[in-house]
Amino acid sequence: MSDADASAAPTAPDENPPVRRVSDWDADRLRDLAAAHETPLYVQDLDRVRENCERLLAAFPDADVRYAVKAHTGRAVLEAVRDAGLDAECASAGEVDRALAAGFDGSRLHYTAVNPPARDLDYVAGVAAAEPDLTVTVGAVDTLDRLLERGYDGRVCVRVNPGVGAGHHEKVTTGGAAKFGIPYDRAADAARDAAERFDVVGVHAHAGSGIDPEQLDSHRELVARMGDLARELADPDGDAAPVDLDYVDVGGGFGVPYGEDAPPLDLPAVAEATREAVAPLPDGTDLAVEPGRYVVADAGVLLTRVNTVKPTPDETVVGADAGMTDLLRPAMYDAYHPIRNLGGGRDRDGGDAPPVAEREATPVTVAGPICETGDTLGTNRALADPHRGDLLAVGTAGAYGYEMASQYNSRPRPAEVALDDGTATVVRRREALDDLTTVEREAARARADRTEGGR
Repeated sequence: MSDADASAAPTAPDENPPVRRVSDWDADRLRDLAAAHETPLYVQDLDRVRENCERLLAAFPDADVRYAVKAHTGRAVLEAVRDAGLDAECASAGEVDRALAAGFDGSRLHYTAVNPPARDLDYVAGVAAAEPDLTVTVGAVDTLDRLLERGYDGRVCVRVNPGVGAGHHEKVTTGGAAKFGIPYDRAADAARDAAERFDVVGVHAHAGSGIDPEQLDSHRELVARMGDLARELADPDGDAAPVDLDYVDVGGGFGVPYGEDAPPLDLPAVAEATREAVAPLPDGTDLAVEPGRYVVADAGVLLTRVNTVKPTPDETVVGADAGMTDLLRPAMYDAYHPIRNLGGGRDRDGGDAPPVAEREATPVTVAGPICETGDTLGTNRALADPHRGDLLAVGTAGAYGYEMASQYNSRPRPAEVALDDGTATVVRRREALDDLTTVEREAARARADRTEGGR
């Protein structure tokens, strides 16, 4: 759909399409939200989050489906995911804390950290004392020793490095990186040794993030290796004791189409291929998956306002009030996000700019306000001729958007609004300039108190 279709109504929720494009968002509603809450502004549609959860549960009816919390940790999103029936897979103590606050109990919490800091293990061991059904996934043998030092002897899952990776960028292709998991050829021995000290309930591997249809062979190979490992543990050769697993977790990484014309992932086909590749699992052992991006990516949009239109000999640069501090993915991964001009700007004489349907498409670079050459949201994009004050919608921004936002260049982070059955609620307020120095002022007061107390 083009900018000329900017007033198109959103797809009805009961149609539950496999992907929601930026052109499917109601333009009038987005303009109203930007006017009410200013920009940059994240908008997250909780109804779409629930639809994506329903689609995953339908595709994997006999599997444990766990949401990879790092994709979006907002309380409103976590509560929607919890109510939809997904468990929570957490990569840090902070994510565990957020999941608990959102109402997940220990039986639905999976802590899957990479090189966990001591304070994180301290916190999680404390949580496990009150929530003994929590599961800790370990990717290094010495992490087991560190857990024992903290009195933890509960549920453990062994993360395996399968030697197979896939993903939308080399920086998120985890399956083949030595940082992640115990090497596959040592995993069975590690699991057996762990079973002598802990309740080993599963094995885990993850190929990477943003796997597209062309990378499914790598996904199937990873899944097949994990099925082989589960069978080897259940029926070992020689005198080794069997390890009966509750589940085999083959990760997530299910991709979503960012390009306007990119086809959606055929999730039922992926699910069927996954089941075929991992089967037959030992009796009593279930399949587990942990999607993150798939749940929230197309449920989110970033709204930003045009503040500058600068023609140059080589290109027209459209300056916006959102940049890499608000959406890092284009700068970090060269990631593509669709951009739609919703109009509303002014012409150079101060009058209303023409409706976007009446404007010619113009190739532009959309750049942010950060003092970095890489601070662009998109290059060579054909947008309806931009005017200062136009509202731009950056699509498929619900995953790793707000999560990777920063205060670089001392820029406050944006606000976030959640849509729930048509009602808009501010779920994260916009940071103010005063928020940038809060921790410094608190430290200064603490120093002053110590000095005063020492007199």
